[in-house]
Amino acid sequence: MNATLPTAEDLRAALAGLLDGLPPKQAAQAVERLIANYRGTTPTDAPVLRDRSDVAAYAAYRMPATFEAVRAALAAFREAAPDWVPVTHTDIGGGTGAASWAVAGTWEGPRTTVLDWAEPALALGRELAERSGVPALRAAEWRRARIGAGQELAPTDLITVSYVLKELTADVRAALVDTAAAAAQAVVVVEPGTPDGYARIIEARDRLIAAGLKVAAPCPHSEACPIEPGTDWCHFSARVSRSSLHRQVKGGSLPYEDEKFSYVVATRFGTEPVSARVTRKPQIRKGQVLLDLCTRDEALRRATVTKRHGELYRAARDVAWGDEWPPGQDT
Repeated sequence: MNATLPTAEDLRAALAGLLDGLPPKQAAQAVERLIANYRGTTPTDAPVLRDRSDVAAYAAYRMPATFEAVRAALAAFREAAPDWVPVTHTDIGGGTGAASWAVAGTWEGPRTTVLDWAEPALALGRELAERSGVPALRAAEWRRARIGAGQELAPTDLITVSYVLKELTADVRAALVDTAAAAAQAVVVVEPGTPDGYARIIEARDRLIAAGLKVAAPCPHSEACPIEPGTDWCHFSARVSRSSLHRQVKGGSLPYEDEKFSYVVATRFGTEPVSARVTRKPQIRKGQVLLDLCTRDEALRRATVTKRHGELYRAARDVAWGDEWPPGQDT
């Protein structure tokens, strides 16, 4: 494994080694139970991950996708603040550590503290971190803590909150975001790329801005989101390679899947957000590319790039959902 920056392949190798021998049928049953929990209403006084079998199934089922989603959000963050490097990182509700792996794969050496209320998840996260061979992950602190109202956080450079807000009531979500905003120089929140997930991201975004932070990504600005509530939702996609274990647990046959996610990055320091971001998969047609954009002037618009645009057209054919547009330029 990479001794400094872990990759998705490193994570899959650590998972395969730790979960070797896990009966696929047992894992599949645990996954079905977890899916039912995540799609339903989860009590805020009971962790979703109850025991080792739940945690092992979750790790195989969700860690690769969560890792890729958070890594994509962090990549956009780095584009907006290329010179900033966190020294300390707190992963709230970090579970088995997918977001911490993504942070360790983005910057070298942050001191990470993982907070979660499920001890079985923390225990498995420690084991995976030990198998990573990455000094920053192996040195991480895994601490049991109740997530939400009344939580106290030590000052830190970076806070990640990934796939956590759905498990909390509206009041507890608000308290958590406010606490994170007060404790960190930068806050990254990631949720599923669904209308509900996006709604939670917008709630968090509004609270972070109210607390004095500015949006670094994905938005080109910190003003109100131009999407009318109930008409659409902002989300992105990350390609996830599936290991054989992953395919067994999820019952899939393809060697990959696409994880849809919504996110916001907000900071207390200056950044350079993109001038415009591609908010849908580009539509490539004969002689033209159609791009749906969110722009710095707060407007959503459709850009049509044709062959007569020369180099811009060639760039449009290579641009991906979630990328800056034009690449490295001003609109």
